Amino acid sequence: MIEKRNWQKKRVNPSHAKKVRPVIGDRKIVLLNKPFNVLSQFTDDDVNNKDQRKTLKDYIPIKEIYAAGRLDRDSEGLLLLTNDGKLQHTLANPKKKTEKIYWVQVEGTPQEADLKLLRNGVKLKDGITKPAKVHIIHEPDVWPRNPPIRERANIPTTWLSISITEGRNRQVRRMTANIGFPTLRLIRYSIGEYTIKGIENGHYKSLNVNLDN
Repeated sequence: MIEKRNWQKKRVNPSHAKKVRPVIGDRKIVLLNKPFNVLSQFTDDDVNNKDQRKTLKDYIPIKEIYAAGRLDRDSEGLLLLTNDGKLQHTLANPKKKTEKIYWVQVEGTPQEADLKLLRNGVKLKDGITKPAKVHIIHEPDVWPRNPPIRERANIPTTWLSISITEGRNRQVRRMTANIGFPTLRLIRYSIGEYTIKGIENGHYKSLNVNLDN
């Protein structure tokens, strides 16, 4: 009997049940076009910081939603938030290979040989990156950044579209720096099927999916 009770207790472990519990009712999906210099969280953990850094609460009034992956403070574009833990895990888990597309403005003019390095995978401190999809694009029709990027006189800049399925810390910036073209501006355009198309910078779109039907 003792072994049976222990086995039953293990099966109803509350922490495990919380992780796999499905959403009942509406699954909330919020797509935010995050501005530059905004933390991708609702509170600033640095209580000693005097800058009063902006957080998600300055842009999203919806409660009990959490980011599926992160977006650096100095990066812009799509941040997806949801109350569905399963969806959050799927989008953030590199094993699921969800494609993320970034529009990246770099310093200099990379050539095909440079881009091929990214397509093959480059060696970073935390290992070799998986092959990326990379090509040069025209400057996208996007909002002006505030403050503007710092451009050096007589040095051109180039816009790239970079698609990856990983999510390492500051990965895209490290990848372009590795091949000699520092990132000046980084905008995440999409995560899987979700994009910032039609969403102004600093605004969000809410998608409610009823799971009872």
